[in-house]
Amino acid sequence: MSSRTIQVAPFDLVVFGGTGDLAARKLLPALYHRDHAGQIPDEARIIGVSRRALTREGYADFVRKSVREFVPGNAIDEAVLERFASRADYRAVDATGEAGWSDLAQVLADGRDRTRAFYFAVSPELFAPLSQHIQEFHLITPQSRVVLEKPIGKDGDSAQEVNEAVGKVFAENQIFRIDHYLGKETVQNLMALRFANRLFEPLWNSGNIDHIQITVSEDIGVGERGGYYDTSGALRDMVQNHMLQLVTLIAMEPPDAYDSESVRDEKLKVLKALKRIDERNVEQVTVRGQYRAGSVASKPVQSYLDDIGREESNTETFVAIKAEIANWRWAGVPFYLRTGKRLAERVSEIVVNFRHISHSIFDHTAGRIHHNRLVIRLQPDEGVTLEVMIKDPGPGGMRLRRIPLDMSFAETFGVANPDAYERLLMDVIRGNQTLFMSRNEVAAAWRWIDPIIAAWATTGQRPSPYSSGSWGPSASIALIERDGRTWFEDSE
Repeated sequence: MSSRTIQVAPFDLVVFGGTGDLAARKLLPALYHRDHAGQIPDEARIIGVSRRALTREGYADFVRKSVREFVPGNAIDEAVLERFASRADYRAVDATGEAGWSDLAQVLADGRDRTRAFYFAVSPELFAPLSQHIQEFHLITPQSRVVLEKPIGKDGDSAQEVNEAVGKVFAENQIFRIDHYLGKETVQNLMALRFANRLFEPLWNSGNIDHIQITVSEDIGVGERGGYYDTSGALRDMVQNHMLQLVTLIAMEPPDAYDSESVRDEKLKVLKALKRIDERNVEQVTVRGQYRAGSVASKPVQSYLDDIGREESNTETFVAIKAEIANWRWAGVPFYLRTGKRLAERVSEIVVNFRHISHSIFDHTAGRIHHNRLVIRLQPDEGVTLEVMIKDPGPGGMRLRRIPLDMSFAETFGVANPDAYERLLMDVIRGNQTLFMSRNEVAAAWRWIDPIIAAWATTGQRPSPYSSGSWGPSASIALIERDGRTWFEDSE
């Protein structure tokens, strides 16, 4: 089974930070895949922009190198790669000065009738000057859009400054605040599971669901991002955007339609309904951690402090939170969130734990009756598992056991899922904002996050150490076990 690929309209994609890590690892490989699938028209151009002095052919070589390094060899067609590289143009531009902008304007001059997308794959302090220069050099057309990469600010005030600066130049319907988690097939399938199946939506409430877990774990350390990460931490880096977006999709009410306005309105209501966490309860419902030396996949690794070259840091590389949503649907249902680096394995998953049955008709010889569980895995192997109770086959009487009903997307559809950036980049060109964050969502997320950060400072809650290769500090286990529950990996 394969989906039909519909070609998008001709476009110019201007990538600020066009020689950076994000462009090399994600953007260019994603665009190559879409070109290989026939979704990119012949007239489309990709214009890399950075301070580096490069010729057009030099940037084409960068494009080829990026694709060959980050696209599996069996997916590379040399003829397609050459066609893709021929789309590439390049201009050296000073983001905060005047140099290079006239050259960029000249390149774009003959494409005013096509879709024009500006991708800010740079640090957020450059969003404002880039927007100002785009306006000063008259580069905005009626078909223009701008893509903002996270992080959008370090707190609510700085996020507002960024949004106001960009909003002075671009209309809100032209601004695409990207969170690549929303482009994952499994995340989109969460919407399909809930709203395209009679089976789940009637059960999707506090009367039937006991609790929900969201885990986003990485087995790698901070790597080359140490400088940035030490000023950010896990709460800002992962919870404020990725994890809260997953919470909104799980908890939102059914929208009127599957369009950007309806979906984002319902997501915003969830963010506004999150119970406040501050100095009164922060120590009871949050855990901070920081990895120490240990072993991951049988290989010794060093500590966070060694990774960043410092003797001391109060930055958390792990956070666990017990969140609650104060509305009719979710009252009394805890959402347990955890994310961290140098954990036991790389996995992102949502676990919906249903309540136990009200009464068992079976005696003790049948064995324990486990609650049903819906596991939605985002990575590494995207798929959905529904755990149900059945009779163990055989003539030995009624013995029950829990089995998984698995659906691997790769096995079911016979193809590997496209990278999230493939879908999101094409949505930018199509002008579809459904899978992008609104300004109000960003502001609401920070209104929940800021009091947590302030409370950690007020209470002096420091990160607890945990060994690399573990599942985080022991306090995170206590956080959920105090409620008589356990993290999914610790379950049978």
